[in-house]
Amino acid sequence: MSLAQFIRTNDPRAAEIRRPFVIAEAGVNHEGSMELAKRLIEEAAEGGADAIKFQSYKADKIAARHSPSYWDLSKEPTTSQHALFQKYDKFWKEEFEALKIHCDGVGIEFLSTPFDVESATFLNDLMEVYKISSSDLTNHPFIEFMCDFGKPVLLSTGAANLDEVFAAVQRIEAKGNPLCLLHCILNYPTPDALANLGMILDLRQRFPGRTLGYSDHTLPGDMSVLETAVLLGAPVLEKHFTHDKSLPGNDHYHAMDKDDLRAFQRRMDVLFSRLGSFQKRALPEEDISRRNARRSLVLRRDVAAGEILRSDDLTWKRPAFGISPQFLGEVVGRKARVALAADAILYWNQLE
Repeated sequence: MSLAQFIRTNDPRAAEIRRPFVIAEAGVNHEGSMELAKRLIEEAAEGGADAIKFQSYKADKIAARHSPSYWDLSKEPTTSQHALFQKYDKFWKEEFEALKIHCDGVGIEFLSTPFDVESATFLNDLMEVYKISSSDLTNHPFIEFMCDFGKPVLLSTGAANLDEVFAAVQRIEAKGNPLCLLHCILNYPTPDALANLGMILDLRQRFPGRTLGYSDHTLPGDMSVLETAVLLGAPVLEKHFTHDKSLPGNDHYHAMDKDDLRAFQRRMDVLFSRLGSFQKRALPEEDISRRNARRSLVLRRDVAAGEILRSDDLTWKRPAFGISPQFLGEVVGRKARVALAADAILYWNQLE
């Protein structure tokens, strides 16, 4: 199922916990190498990601020359956004077209976040969903421009207050675009204690009926942060992805790799095997318990044929072969057809 289908088929009446759609956020961890970008695509597919997402920008279009950093400078020492973006802004239309073809070849969905009108325009031919980054949540003209392509939208909500989220959602939905809201903490890297996954519940309450997700910037660890997000009702997951977590700088230091992805998918296998059905019903494996562990109405004393049963003549004991205690009110006042012994299980054919 594509991401667009995943968002469009969301049913607010259905279970809020779904097997997640996983987006490996490669960003610019290709560092300008097509060979490395293709390797990231292949490893994301091997790890079990449903989509891989890049970022499409030019430094001169996204940041002023003296734009200060907002990341951990001990991990990425570049202090200027413009300087950092300029290192990795070599890919453009032709490169992303080639990467889309490579994604199709290995069976993973291609996505890229546009950061300007030009990239948003050429990406329209390459993908079915637009991603709006947290940094553009208040960029209403750009949001409306992307919405005019008529495709589902992923909206990250990092560093946003509720009024800002409402304003962005209003503009997107006024255009008629299906929407997925991603909880996000815009902090690189995000300590687990600051993940604030409880905000997913607030988004679910404030924006009922929408698909929810989580864009993660915590260190991968055992991937339990993502598992918790799924259990809270965020079935679209986005996490930075790399081929080598030991590489310095950029987004490598808080990214997952293919082994982390595989481990997460194994956790999902176990989780969803435990979750089982989302519709309450008795299982065939419980039939013996229904019969033997439930109770029947039982006589406290010997009862003669034709005698009217009173409530103090009856109690309830296991097994559930006879009349259920739920019908006590219908039994009291009836006559016994035959003589009945104390401790006998009571059946309907014994009553008039």
